[in-house]
Amino acid sequence: MASQNKKQERRISIKKRIRRIVNGSAVRPRMTVFRSNKQIYVQLVDDSAGKTLVAASSSEKGFTEQKVTKIDQAKQVGQLIAEKAVAAGISEVVFDRNGYLYHGRVKSLAEAAREGGLKF
Repeated sequence: MASQNKKQERRISIKKRIRRIVNGSAVRPRMTVFRSNKQIYVQLVDDSAGKTLVAASSSEKGFTEQKVTKIDQAKQVGQLIAEKAVAAGISEVVFDRNGYLYHGRVKSLAEAAREGGLKF
């Protein structure tokens, strides 16, 4: 239990350090990632207005029926957020990895979003 608390404290301190620098606007929103054990969530947030512009997650309809690895699931969510963002007229974002290391699911989501047309 103590090691889990250390992991969470480490991630939160990294998150605070990132959030001091990374800030989203209406023109260039912040793309923030949350990773749970089973799902992955991503939002495009306008910090100046305090609103979520676009969101996508692996818990949406269509993802639960498929049996794929979590990395492939993250790629699909990255493609989905890119489609939704382009449809909403958003082409540039600021990436916020939310304290997670940039590898595995976070990396595959980011690369899929780049392939989908988002610039960051």
